[in-house]
Amino acid sequence: MEDKGRESDHLMLITPERVFYAGLLGRPRKRTPGCCHIYVAVKGSLHLTIDDVHTSDELIVTLPNQRHTIASDYRTVISVTLEPESMPDGVIEALAERLRGPDKALYARKILAAYALLRQRRYGDITTAEFDEMCFGEALARRVLDPRVTRAVARIERFSGEPVTADTCAAEAGLSASRFLHLFKEETGISFRSFRAWKRARHLLHFANQDLNLAHLAQDIGYPDSTHFSHSIRRFYGLKPRAIFVGSRDLAIYRSTETVRLAEAS
Repeated sequence: MEDKGRESDHLMLITPERVFYAGLLGRPRKRTPGCCHIYVAVKGSLHLTIDDVHTSDELIVTLPNQRHTIASDYRTVISVTLEPESMPDGVIEALAERLRGPDKALYARKILAAYALLRQRRYGDITTAEFDEMCFGEALARRVLDPRVTRAVARIERFSGEPVTADTCAAEAGLSASRFLHLFKEETGISFRSFRAWKRARHLLHFANQDLNLAHLAQDIGYPDSTHFSHSIRRFYGLKPRAIFVGSRDLAIYRSTETVRLAEAS
């Protein structure tokens, strides 16, 4: 596992299908991430707003593409994220039901224990199954994608400035563009365009603690210009890119071997 950060109680572990984040939440604004979020309070309570309905608790779950606002009594919050295409349909919803159920406090303690373990760096490399065991006590079911879709997903997850288009992926799969787009949506449950937009925004996480020129970063991870970059990041994270970088200066970032391999693939 590659350490891209520094000594800190704030940390982020990134794998292709999961993220464990413990750090600042930022000002509460509406966000619509493309992943499932499991928020856990380090101290005090969390406060969720969806469609003007307010909820407060120690553990809160939001589903992929669910527009919400999250706030915390304490400046540090834990967020575990799950990529929806990595699991069969219904798995995230079933997990959310369990996490909101009578064992909610047990799951919150489990995720807090995972945070303590990560702070002590007792993990080495980690697989998706090991990540799930650490946070939920069990490995979640895995979705098996059509190999042609798997190749397209791998292309999108290589964070480089090279544009990844449906036409390019369709040609590589030996399909027409329309047939490829139908297959992609059928296999992942997400449209190609929405999937690509979310993964591009997710690439930002790898660089969040670095002192970079944001205009250059936007170009490097595939945005046509700074305006599109800023708009996309605010939509998914509820924060301006600059605010994310300012709040991540003491964030230690770790990437799994598989994440590094995808990032460096040409």
